Amino acid sequence: MTTTISIAMIVKNEADQLSQCLESVHDWVDEIIILDSGSEDNSKEIALSYHKVKWYENRNWQGFGKQRQLAQSYVTSDYILWLDADERVTPALKESILETLKNKESNTVYQISRLSEVFGKQIKHSGWYPDYVIRLYPTKLTQYNDSLVHEKVITTSSIQCKTLKGDLLHFTYRDLIHYLIKSAQYSEAWATQRFNQNKKVSLLNGLLHAMNSFFKMYIMKKGFLDGTQGFLLAILSSYSVFSKYANLWVKNQQGNK
Repeated sequence: MTTTISIAMIVKNEADQLSQCLESVHDWVDEIIILDSGSEDNSKEIALSYHKVKWYENRNWQGFGKQRQLAQSYVTSDYILWLDADERVTPALKESILETLKNKESNTVYQISRLSEVFGKQIKHSGWYPDYVIRLYPTKLTQYNDSLVHEKVITTSSIQCKTLKGDLLHFTYRDLIHYLIKSAQYSEAWATQRFNQNKKVSLLNGLLHAMNSFFKMYIMKKGFLDGTQGFLLAILSSYSVFSKYANLWVKNQQGNK
């Protein structure tokens, strides 16, 4: 019996990226599940122009983890491959996935290396590559956790993880404004999650984490080999780290009133 595979995606306002992503997979998968959280562009029209797409909507946003869990509940295939709209499956990765489905192993999830392009350059250092992410697994084996942000696939000691060949191309930030907007969104989700867990921080703690982030990314992980983009990413990363802690600190101050 042929092993079936579904693409699963969660999207919102991805009209500028969605078609390129779907072009990389639509001709060799069995179905494409897209769960939208309230797009105001023509994402739906673009998606439904591909006959394998099944479109669902959920505007009751409870975080990335919960949204992915809901999307997975619509999957009918044996295996699920998660994609974001700003990602593309390379021919080498496609062949590796299809070979894996022919020789599937029980209790196994598969991680993929992502190669990101940022501000016009592929980033091969800075701790960004290989950026291994678990994206392929048997649909009934596991799912994402409940995290509001930085959600992960749940694994146990009985589940083995293997690495697929080929890269997943990641066109992550369109421009600096896009980076800052996404950074602010992640900062808010991160701070909210930890505030609800009664976590406390100081601004000094945030500053030290930010400085450490720059040092690790630019020096230890050789971000300087990524040229000007590597330096900019290290600066922006340290800013994003400080922003998270500052956001949580502000929430703590307001919550104590």
